[in-house]
Amino acid sequence: MDLIPIGEAAARLQMSTSALRYYDERGLVSPRLRRAGKRMYGPEELRRLALLKIVNRLGLPLDTAAAVLDAPSEQWRATVREQIAALDRVIAQAQGAQQFLTHALRCPKDHPARECATMIEALDRLVDGMTVEELAADQTGDGWLVD
Repeated sequence: MDLIPIGEAAARLQMSTSALRYYDERGLVSPRLRRAGKRMYGPEELRRLALLKIVNRLGLPLDTAAAVLDAPSEQWRATVREQIAALDRVIAQAQGAQQFLTHALRCPKDHPARECATMIEALDRLVDGMTVEELAADQTGDGWLVD
């Protein structure tokens, strides 16, 4: 593939040209060369931009992308492991929230937060100082929120 100008690179990846300029300024993806003042990108640069697009869409920090792109193997692997652990925590919290809301929908009471003994018990535990994470860890193992 020949080199392509910034506008075409941005269009191919459905990114803005300002994003490509920003990544260049941050040192994440520099154009292969400049022709008549225009940034020109080749296949390697487009792949790097595609990785940045994925990282952005996943809501991961740019530092993670920078590590994957350029850090030594052990460093980028450690960074990715940290991100996976963080995602595992987010997933666990989301699953707990989903179970809580599912229980509320399935509860025959008109106002589960005021009338459902199971929900009242959970809310009282939070009032007594238990963290949401502790409650989710304690309860999801027993399936307390799933009918």
